[in-house]
Amino acid sequence: MLDWLKNIHKEYPEFWKNYISKFEEKSNRYVIISTQTSGSSTQKDVVLSIAAFTISNDSILIGDNFETVILQYKYFHDNDLMHEFMVESKIKKLSEPEALESFITFISNSVLVGHKINSDVEFINVALDRLNCGRLKNEALDIDTMHRKFNDIIDKEFTLDELCDIYKIPNFDSNSTAENAYKTALLFLKLKSRLKIK
Repeated sequence: MLDWLKNIHKEYPEFWKNYISKFEEKSNRYVIISTQTSGSSTQKDVVLSIAAFTISNDSILIGDNFETVILQYKYFHDNDLMHEFMVESKIKKLSEPEALESFITFISNSVLVGHKINSDVEFINVALDRLNCGRLKNEALDIDTMHRKFNDIIDKEFTLDELCDIYKIPNFDSNSTAENAYKTALLFLKLKSRLKIK
């Protein structure tokens, strides 16, 4: 059955209805996102943490940020796994429903930017499906795609660290979700300028 057909009479959570209503107008706000996941399979793995920074008027608004660790008790219990990141992190910890509602409220109708953003978006969409929500409606930009477009490269993809080396972005010792989001924000500002994106 077609997705839109089965969703015609679906009753969405209030936060999702509020989110959908924001798309009546276009946003000039960019939100840089980064996720940490338990693996690469959207069907078997889960999102462990999300971090995001806002860019407005070509500036990173450090105070306008989002960061959470998602408590994935069921995932770890079902798979007999323990993850040091979950135990030691001092970042605010939320259940998956709480984290997603907060994240959706934070991003609103902004343009999302990330490194390999399609993967981030798909993981979030799968998690949203568990909450009986639809899929993200935000426009999305990928910095790897932007770099390859600017340099006319079609046969190679670049890691975040490789892009940081190319554009002289400092690499931090740890690769936390927030640090990756911040590095992505710096890369985006450089690429946005070179590609003349408004």
